[in-house]
Amino acid sequence: MSTFDKKGKRIICIIPARLGSYRFPTKPFVDIYGKPMIEHVYKRAALCKMLDEVYVATPNQEIYDRVEAFGGKAIMTTDDVRRASDRVAQAAFKVEKADIIVNLQGDEPLVRPEMIEMAVQPLLDDPTISCVSLMQKIGYEEATDIHEIKVVHDTNNMVLYLSREPIPSKFMGDKVIPYYKQVCVFPYTYESLKDFTELESTPLEILESIDLMRLVEHGRKVKVVETNVESYSIDVPEDVPKAVEIMKKDDLFPLYS
Repeated sequence: MSTFDKKGKRIICIIPARLGSYRFPTKPFVDIYGKPMIEHVYKRAALCKMLDEVYVATPNQEIYDRVEAFGGKAIMTTDDVRRASDRVAQAAFKVEKADIIVNLQGDEPLVRPEMIEMAVQPLLDDPTISCVSLMQKIGYEEATDIHEIKVVHDTNNMVLYLSREPIPSKFMGDKVIPYYKQVCVFPYTYESLKDFTELESTPLEILESIDLMRLVEHGRKVKVVETNVESYSIDVPEDVPKAVEIMKKDDLFPLYS
């Protein structure tokens, strides 16, 4: 594991999870190599030494009970929030105040501690940034998958737009285009997470169903950091077999299995 200078900050991770997703209703409980996905995500986040606490934020008693059963910490939230970041905020405001809150999506069963560190670092370096997200280079075929969020950014790696469509456009023909997908590890400062909850939802946030568009449309600074660290998200049931095969060879799994 790498060393990490927290600069005296309290940093926590909150994993939003719920039942009833239209794409995969029981996703948090899907079995991946002998453990429910939510347990993989929680225990892999807990391997990150820079985190002071890890929690699951959920409106479902079934998830709360399952997390508590494997020794994790869970926080009940309401079921009337539109975005995962709003759920994370509800939970964050119920526990000891943290300087940085990492929103780690519950469908990242192969997340690695160094990914969390990479995402947090820009917030420690630049307090004017509202949020950070990781991104990873992908090919055009993956870019056409509506379940993957694609991102375009400016020369300072600040987000210009996020979409479920393949952006940038191939309008100019078969030129080589660098496509990037969002990797759903995105930390906020306490102040910027509070700001997120107080901002009105925006048209493109709703159209794309992407949390961070709320910040972008309101002119907040959202930075992306490219990572080559391999991960794999579970969006639909068809993604599970590949995750199982990767997990069989994963070097972190033995640390919590």
